[in-house]
Amino acid sequence: MNKTLLVCLSVGLIFAGSMLFPMAVQAQVKVAPTSLSFGSLSVNTRSAADTIVVTNDNRRSVAITRVSSSLSEFIVTSPALPLTLSAGASASFQVVFLPNAAQSFSGRIAVTLNHQEGVTSTHSVAVTGTGVSPALPSQTHLLSASASSLSFGNALVGSSASQTMTLTNSGTGSVTISQAAMSGAGFTFSGCSGAVALAAGQSLTLTVGFAPATAGSATGSLNVVSSASNSPATIALSGTGIQPQISASPASASFGNVIVGASNTQALTIKNTGTANLSVTQAALAGTGFSLTGLTLPLSVAPGGSSSFTLGFTPASASSLTGSVTLVNNSPSSPLVVALAGTGVASALQLTASPVSLSFGSIATGTSTSQSVTVTNTGNSSVSVSQISENGTGFSVAGFTAPLTLTAGQSTTFSVTFAPASAASLSGSVTITSNASNSPLTISLSGTGVQPQISVTPASVSFGNVTVGVTNTQSLTIRNAGTANLSVTQAVMAGTGYTLSGLTVPLSVAPGGSSVFTIGFTPASASSFSGSLTLVSNTSNSPLVVALAGTGISPVLQLTVTPASLSFGSITTGTSATQSVTVTNSGNASVTLSQISESGTGFSVTGCTPPLTLAAGQSTSFSVTFDTATAGSLSGSVTVTSNAANSPEVISLSGAGTAPASYSVNLSWTASSSSYSGFNVYRGAQSGGPYSKVNSGLIAAPSYTDTSCGTAGTYYYVATEVDTTGAESTYSSPASAIVP
Repeated sequence: MNKTLLVCLSVGLIFAGSMLFPMAVQAQVKVAPTSLSFGSLSVNTRSAADTIVVTNDNRRSVAITRVSSSLSEFIVTSPALPLTLSAGASASFQVVFLPNAAQSFSGRIAVTLNHQEGVTSTHSVAVTGTGVSPALPSQTHLLSASASSLSFGNALVGSSASQTMTLTNSGTGSVTISQAAMSGAGFTFSGCSGAVALAAGQSLTLTVGFAPATAGSATGSLNVVSSASNSPATIALSGTGIQPQISASPASASFGNVIVGASNTQALTIKNTGTANLSVTQAALAGTGFSLTGLTLPLSVAPGGSSSFTLGFTPASASSLTGSVTLVNNSPSSPLVVALAGTGVASALQLTASPVSLSFGSIATGTSTSQSVTVTNTGNSSVSVSQISENGTGFSVAGFTAPLTLTAGQSTTFSVTFAPASAASLSGSVTITSNASNSPLTISLSGTGVQPQISVTPASVSFGNVTVGVTNTQSLTIRNAGTANLSVTQAVMAGTGYTLSGLTVPLSVAPGGSSVFTIGFTPASASSFSGSLTLVSNTSNSPLVVALAGTGISPVLQLTVTPASLSFGSITTGTSATQSVTVTNSGNASVTLSQISESGTGFSVTGCTPPLTLAAGQSTSFSVTFDTATAGSLSGSVTVTSNAANSPEVISLSGAGTAPASYSVNLSWTASSSSYSGFNVYRGAQSGGPYSKVNSGLIAAPSYTDTSCGTAGTYYYVATEVDTTGAESTYSSPASAIVP
């Protein structure tokens, strides 16, 4: 049955009927499970429901017309019947077992089906179950505790707490308590010393105690053994032992050196790091020269809290002294002893100056600068400053009034000013007189007077020939070769056609620095012009004059267009091609483009929007696009209109349109049977797919022409056959075609 599949490149395509269109299989309907067992169940008790599932595995629909039980003890619940199952669909039915006698039951659930071919079939599920007589009630032996756990919370170490609990016979028979045992440090119980019998509903009360011997969490349990079915009964126990803890910060107090007769103080903080309230009942101070204030007894400090008081030291002689503070409290570490120490020292008179020298660096003559000096009493007793004086040309002192007393550690500040009158290096000093042992203190001074200088590069400016109405610019640089900041306060421009920019006065230039500015020349007529720039500054050679010169010449307006013509060659209709054109101002004056226009079918201009002004030497570009919808040779032009002497400039245009190539693929095949409704053709970019359907409706005959493969490449085709029921076969073997 092999035949040739015809395509435009003579490619063969063969269908195998048995592979393309398999025969329909007989309908299959499954009922699962095939049996149900409900086991043993008390008489007149309803079981949980089991499920029967009917599944239609055929490609045609099936109708369920009846579901029935052979015994009334097996009850079936189903949807409304008849029920139609489409291909692949399922339906569920519920079955329960309700025995009415103590015996075994065995029956069947029947499912009746009608098929489209007119055939009726029945599927059955075997069901079994046993009815049993209900059991008679028996006596129960249960012992219940009033609480499953007891928590005593916080208890002070050395104290005790107790709670009661009740054991109750909650069953229907008597219960005997044979043993009660306690575990866990600190826990005790009472109320049950031997065997105790409890009738149904009778109770026994026990007392449980907690007496912690140490701080921390404690756990335990009360274990009650009895004849109850839920024996043993265990009651969890918990509690926390708490106690105060004392610490001092600092642990010891050292006052260091203290001048005889003077006083020094420190804060002492008591902290309670324990878990119970701390109580301080006594405080004893020992040692000469030490004092204690701010502590009121008795003192209570909560857990985590603190309390502060003050320790003082006033030595009466120059010697080392020791002492202590003893605190009696309710913590395990009582009493707490804090060691005290201090040394009495004789008085010392000492002054220190900072800085010990001042350097003012370079200062412009006629100006001034100041620096600060701090004098500190670094001894241990008050010092009296009687005088502060300066010497040296250009130096002066301010901000101090004598006499002045400084206590130990105290400071005072004054200022020293340097105001040089000439360009030279200068030196001097400041003298501080006092009753200190190191008087007088001397602070050395130094500084240099400096002056600025000015120069301009170039010293004169010549602009040469400049087109009338056009601006030419040159940059000039101001330099400071002096030793002080240069200050330019005035800049005066003289002469027709000259302008100044980039120079803002006052201008400051550091020594060795520079500043750049611009002078422009815009002649109004064809003639020679002269001018000057005068700079006024803080230099000795001020003012500085810069000579200016330039000549105005008549303007020449000229445009050059590149290229002068454009050829686009041949392009496919429906596509486009673009080329660029450059317009350059080849004269010496600005030219204004007023219009750029195109003529000729298929030609267009983009990329330049007049009016546009081009300076001398400046260029602009625009694009010319050839986009033809028809085949054949075409011509046109672009016209550039401006105020140039050679306006307008015309660029000739040419091009040709070529119609695109058209391709199609012819396909034919052999049907696998004579009873078909039609065919479908699928196309893909590679063998094996994926494929997309080419035809919009069923193809009546076993042949087809594909006219939609417009682009070059290799195409792969497969075909399917659709039968009278609408079922579509699998893909045929692929055929390929190459479009150049």
